[in-house]
Amino acid sequence: MDRLNNEPVEEIEDAKELSFPKEFQAARPLLNSEVFLLLEQRKKQNESSEGEAELPDVFMKIHAYVQRFGHFKNMDTVASVNEMLSTKNLHPYEMAALANLMPETVEEVKSLIPSLETRTDIELQEILDELRLKKSFQV
Repeated sequence: MDRLNNEPVEEIEDAKELSFPKEFQAARPLLNSEVFLLLEQRKKQNESSEGEAELPDVFMKIHAYVQRFGHFKNMDTVASVNEMLSTKNLHPYEMAALANLMPETVEEVKSLIPSLETRTDIELQEILDELRLKKSFQV
């Protein structure tokens, strides 16, 4: 609240500055792959239940999207990616954006995730190389 006229103060959201609404302060963004694995588990539970209810269209659309754009296919790889990214002094938003977008070049990283513009090209290239390595060696 603004102390002068008792009006609510508008929060400024800016991904470049890593400024997000307070509702997102305690939340951890999920990787597309994590969402896929959670939805896949729910889908299997639904299929194995006696009174199998049809899943909503929105569920199926999200499932198809994260299946297509999830780069990591199992929980071990997802955990390994999260662990690796957590050692890089990244904001959770940056971690999820890197793993979900899987940019090919440092220039792409800086264009898609402006908060990483201040990182060195070498640092970002190392992260990209490690992500590619994890993606290529998953079972």
